[in-house]
Amino acid sequence: MGRKTKYLTERKNTAAIGIGAMIVFIAMVLVAGIAASVLVQTSTTLEMQALKTGSQTVSEVASGIAIEGVEGYASGTAIQRLALEIKPRSGSPDVDLSTTIVEISDSTNKYVLNYSDTLTDSESVNGNMFNSSFYPSSNSQTRFSIIVLQDADDSCTESNPIINFGDHVVLAVDNCFSGGIGPRTDIFGQVISEEGAPGIIGFRTPESYTETILELQ
Repeated sequence: MGRKTKYLTERKNTAAIGIGAMIVFIAMVLVAGIAASVLVQTSTTLEMQALKTGSQTVSEVASGIAIEGVEGYASGTAIQRLALEIKPRSGSPDVDLSTTIVEISDSTNKYVLNYSDTLTDSESVNGNMFNSSFYPSSNSQTRFSIIVLQDADDSCTESNPIINFGDHVVLAVDNCFSGGIGPRTDIFGQVISEEGAPGIIGFRTPESYTETILELQ
């Protein structure tokens, strides 16, 4: 009788240990499954964010506007007109100049210029880029006009000034600084397109203006 009782007790204890181990195993499987689900979801989110960030970074670095040069037209002791020659950066998508702004400052004043809806095509330039008729006739402190130098596909028009690879245009700025820009003046600013890296403006005017046309940058 005693042996039978002992045998039954041992079987009950063994069964209890087996059920406990099964419960622990199932709990571990459930926890592992939940953890795996969280990791998969997190990795998917991070991957999507990384792709988006990478795409935006490439777009920011490999697109936008490059400034090829800045020239000035001096009248007396002041530069009255600026010609900012620009082109799209390598690999850049089309750039809409109607949404492009020019920020320019002499450390005392800062001006923000927008497209004036005035464009001169390459056939009308006739070699004289500083012809007064090519520059904004009014609101010169808030507007710039466009002079087309090269546009093989005729994408840059007055109503739709789009530039793409191979195009070269001038943003014409007329007397945005009251009285013009004097000698020994530091000028800085940006040409900012809707998307991509801006073109950087940065130069110091000469000590004296001995020539009418000055290469500034």
